Amino acid sequence: MSEQVRKLEPSNLWNHFADLNEVPRASKKEERVIAFMKQFGEKLGFTTVVDDVGNVIIRKPATPGMEDRMPIVMQSHLDMVHQKNADTQFDFDSQGIQMVVEDDWVRADGTTLGADNGIGVATIMALLASDDIAHPPLEALFTIDEETGMTGAIGLQGGLLQGDILLNLDTEEDNELTIGCAGGVDVTAQRNFVMESAPEGYLGFRIAVRGLKGGHSGVDIHLGRGNANKIMNRLLWHASQNFQARIGEIDGGGLRNAIPRESFAVISVPAEQNAALAAYMTETVEVIRAEYQLTDPDTEIVCESVDAPQQVLPMELQKSLLGVLYAVPNGIYRMSPAIADLVQTSNNLARVLVKDGAFTLGCLTRSSVNSERDDLATAIFALFDLLDAEIEFGGRYPGWKPVPDSTIVKLMSDLYEEMHEESAHVAACHAGLECGILGTNYPDMQMISFGPNIEGAHSPDERVQISSVQKFWKYLLETLQRIPTA
Repeated sequence: MSEQVRKLEPSNLWNHFADLNEVPRASKKEERVIAFMKQFGEKLGFTTVVDDVGNVIIRKPATPGMEDRMPIVMQSHLDMVHQKNADTQFDFDSQGIQMVVEDDWVRADGTTLGADNGIGVATIMALLASDDIAHPPLEALFTIDEETGMTGAIGLQGGLLQGDILLNLDTEEDNELTIGCAGGVDVTAQRNFVMESAPEGYLGFRIAVRGLKGGHSGVDIHLGRGNANKIMNRLLWHASQNFQARIGEIDGGGLRNAIPRESFAVISVPAEQNAALAAYMTETVEVIRAEYQLTDPDTEIVCESVDAPQQVLPMELQKSLLGVLYAVPNGIYRMSPAIADLVQTSNNLARVLVKDGAFTLGCLTRSSVNSERDDLATAIFALFDLLDAEIEFGGRYPGWKPVPDSTIVKLMSDLYEEMHEESAHVAACHAGLECGILGTNYPDMQMISFGPNIEGAHSPDERVQISSVQKFWKYLLETLQRIPTA
């Protein structure tokens, strides 16, 4: 499948992307891709550094005649989100991504593609390996663990980077120049408890919520897509209230930065409630599908008979858990009063796992206003605290404050208009980018983010547009030629 991709233009970029996609690179499991990138830099004969946390820095001198230009840091992250459809047989730890070319798009076969941020990484690799592209002094920064805590950016020490301007290649619309972003914090609740024997005379059912679009919990949060964890909890709460349902287990969602697409639960109900539950599910499924017919047209909710679970949650805990999950905010919390159409604060109920006498609940709370981020996270803490759970805040990272009058913003916005006869969309975004974190140790470094069109990031629907990659590549090369003198 990769051979189709290798024939695309610009061939140097796509070939590096195909090479990269042969390397498993889940967040917090980047050992192989770090070694891959280190070997790449050393083979080219460039100074290559792996810092204490695993970030890789490769330095390439300027091409002749451009030595006096402002030095540039090119930055992308090495890790990718590993998500697959439930019916896809794939081992991310041992297999390379299976890529497919369809018309003007490249996608993967039932899994995430890794264009986020692999296209950025491949772009930088192509620049490093080139011998016919004019550029200022280049410093490639490949960070780790962007997707699950940004620990690479957090761990990067001040003084390592020598550039004046940072070009982050992690924006997913080719007409957008990103100059600011939201910060975030993970909220996790965990608790062990004692299961109890299931009551006699109960029948077992397995409920599946699937087929939702999912997507990036920052970039796509404003689209109003369904959250499988919230939909499942809605079903379970009513089943518990109206049909004496008892819960054996729940398994929904996964990564914090992905809107949950699937959730599964095993429950039992009294035999005499069987028909009533079936009628309720039939009616409610149609209601939910109607609610999400525009955002998630392929929503599927199935309730099928299975063996009744031998053990279930204690009723008091079940009631409290379902109530808390019903109340947890999900989606947009507040729009920005200062920037039109920008989500300021949101929450994603990303993970609900209840199994074998333990539960784990996970959220990612985002905001471009740090105090508002922390206030919403505290509200979620207060809800989770009602469950007597151990609650932890983790992965906290700051937002990135826009500097719209910087040299690089003006240069790139003017250049975009010159090349495309229309204005670029210069804006902040609700996703988390590493620029805000990097700026804490490099406060004087100018920063901007841009990239090609990528759709469905963090889901198996992820795809990257071929013509947009070509547009992005030409724009980048022209930008490098116009970098001013230091």
